[in-house]
Amino acid sequence: MNLPGLDYNTQRPRLVLPEYGREIHRMVDHCRQLPDRDQRLACAKEITRLMLTRVPSLRQNQNYQQTLWDHLYLMADGNLDIDWPLSPEGAKELNEQPQPVPLNKSNIRLRHYGRLVEELCRQLRDMPEGSERDELAWLTANQMRRMLIDWGHGSMDGERVLSDLADMTDGRIQIDASKMEFNDYRQQPTQPTGKKKRKK
Repeated sequence: MNLPGLDYNTQRPRLVLPEYGREIHRMVDHCRQLPDRDQRLACAKEITRLMLTRVPSLRQNQNYQQTLWDHLYLMADGNLDIDWPLSPEGAKELNEQPQPVPLNKSNIRLRHYGRLVEELCRQLRDMPEGSERDELAWLTANQMRRMLIDWGHGSMDGERVLSDLADMTDGRIQIDASKMEFNDYRQQPTQPTGKKKRKK
C-alpha cells in the first residue's frame, strides 16, 4: 500500500543512536546546515540539553557531558563544524570498527566432547606416567561422560567414554572399565515443596 505522505521507518535513514529518537537526529541535521558558526554552536548546546531529557540516566555518569558531546559527534557523522566545548576524540574511537576475533577453525575429532576436552586429551598424551596423569585422566573421563549424557539424551555408556579417551590420546591412556568409578550424573528427582495446589 502506497499512500501519499505516509512513509515507514524502513524507508527512512538509519538512526545512529536510536535511544535519542528520530527528532533529535533531524535536529542534528538541521544544525549542520546552519550557515553561521555561532548559531551552530548554540544549536548544538540546545540539542545536548534535549538529549539529556531523552536519556536522563546519563546523569548517573560522572562525565555525562562528555558522553553527550560524543554522541552528538556520532549522530553528525563527525561533520559538524563548531568549536567543540569538549574534545570528541573519544567518539572517534567509539566509531572505529573492532578487529575481528580470530577463531580456531581446526576440526574437532568428536564434536560432542568439545575443544577443551580435546585439549585435555592432548595434555594427557604428553604427560609422564604418575598419579598426576591418573588424576587428570579420571577427571577427563568423568567430564566426557557428563557431556555424553547431555549430548546422547541420557546415554551413560562408560565403556564408550573410555574407548573414546584411548582413541583421543592415541592409545596412551588405557583405563580398565571394571576399575573405573564414574561420578553419578543421573538427574535427581525434584523434591516436593509440601504445597498443595488450591482447587478452583
